[in-house]
Order: sequence, then structure tokens, then C-alpha cells
Amino acid sequence: MKKRFTVYVLLLFLFGGLAGLSAQSKNGFEKEKTEISTMLDAFNMAAAKADYNTYFNYFADESTFIGTDASEIWDKKAFMIWAKPHFDKKRTWNFTALKRNIYFSKDGKLAWFDELLDTQMKICRGSGVVEKINGSWKVKQYVLSMTVPNEVVDKVVAEKTALEDVLIRQLKTK
Repeated sequence: MKKRFTVYVLLLFLFGGLAGLSAQSKNGFEKEKTEISTMLDAFNMAAAKADYNTYFNYFADESTFIGTDASEIWDKKAFMIWAKPHFDKKRTWNFTALKRNIYFSKDGKLAWFDELLDTQMKICRGSGVVEKINGSWKVKQYVLSMTVPNEVVDKVVAEKTALEDVLIRQLKTK
């Protein structure tokens, strides 16, 4: 009876300890999700307020921004140059997250996200990669895409065909 009690106590501590580790690990990522979500909201708010320095401080030094136009792919420096006149004129963008998903690498130092955004272009999708650098989450890559409801895809394709056929030919010849 004493051995059986000892085994039960040992099993209780073992499973209790494993459950505690699992909860600790899960809570660690929950804390990180909150940090990333808060950072992304502040990132969007800095753009809405045309706060150039704050907005670009959320980007890692080596980062990429990919916009809605097929020609829009910039490293941080090029994006800063492109965006500066818009920030100076206070003609920036105002994105508010409607829904956001965040996922993590096993070591928790890298995360990727997708989000639906309320924008002046209606619903857009933001997605990207963030990395923990010197204790802060920084955007390594951000991709902004316009969503197209399936019911209007044919109309959108017809509208953009002439413009994008030229680009398709150019890209195929490179």
C-alpha cells in the first residue's frame, strides 16, 4: 500500500510538473502574442498619425515592405525614401486590425502573422514576419494585399489586365 501511494504521489508530481511546464510554455507565447499584437497596432497607429520616425523604428534594419502594386517591393531604406513625402504631407494610411493570427518558431524568436485590416481600400490583408531583436519585436517583412471577393474577381481581372499584361511581358523577358 505504501509503495502504491508513493507511485501515485510520484505520478501526480510528474504529471503536475509537465502540465505546469506546458502551461508556462503556452503562457510564454501568449505573452509574446500580446507583445506582437500591441507592436503591430502601434505600428499602424504611427502610420495613421504620420509619425515617420516611430513608424520606421518598428522595421528591422534589414527588412522588406511589399505593397499592393506588383512593382512595390522595397528594402527599408527605399521604402523610407518613397514614404517620406507622404508622411511630410500627412497623407499616410490608416489601418485597423479586424482579425489577427500570430504563429511562432519553436524557439520563439521568430513569428509570422496574417491580419485582416480595415483600410481606405476596404478590407486588406497584412502579413509578415517579425523577429525579436535586442528584446523588441521588429518587422522583417511586411506584405500588404488587397482582398478581392470571389464574386467580383472577373471584373477586377478585366480592369487590371491591360496594365498587368505589360508587366508580365517585362518580367518574363528578364
